[in-house]
Amino acid sequence: MRSIKQVTEQRDIQAVAELANEIWNEYFVDIIGQAQVDYMLGHYQSVSAITSQLESGQEYYLLKLDTRLVGYLSLISDSPRDKMMISKIYIKQIIRGEGIGLYLLDFVKDLCKRKGLHSIWLTVNRNNQSTIDWYLRRGFKVTGETRKDIGEGYFMDDFIMEMALG
Repeated sequence: MRSIKQVTEQRDIQAVAELANEIWNEYFVDIIGQAQVDYMLGHYQSVSAITSQLESGQEYYLLKLDTRLVGYLSLISDSPRDKMMISKIYIKQIIRGEGIGLYLLDFVKDLCKRKGLHSIWLTVNRNNQSTIDWYLRRGFKVTGETRKDIGEGYFMDDFIMEMALG
């Protein structure tokens, strides 16, 4: 059985950080290299970084399959622009391809409807072709590009993708 739980407690934050470490190391090393993965985990997915993001209004959710934590999601609502940003959506490799991503995307769509938001947007690394293709098949469109200096010589070189909700 699948369930989604909002991150509100310290043990949830720790669980997200542990999932991030596992998922990023199994997926992103081939795309951005181990050094950048380590840098980004430390700066964006550590317990202190996640705590700070939560304090600034970002929402995190844990995905559980039966009794196992298998993924997480982070969202940023932008009511003035009528949009929701999927900041992070990560799933363990062992269950990719089983409809979990679609389950999380449906959760985001439902949350947008409840909040009165009419579009979803995200950024995805331009070299992450399988993920880009997945979003394109779900109705997202590439609407722009961004290159962000994140420090120590590392960049996030991404496409901006967006989906309008009916």
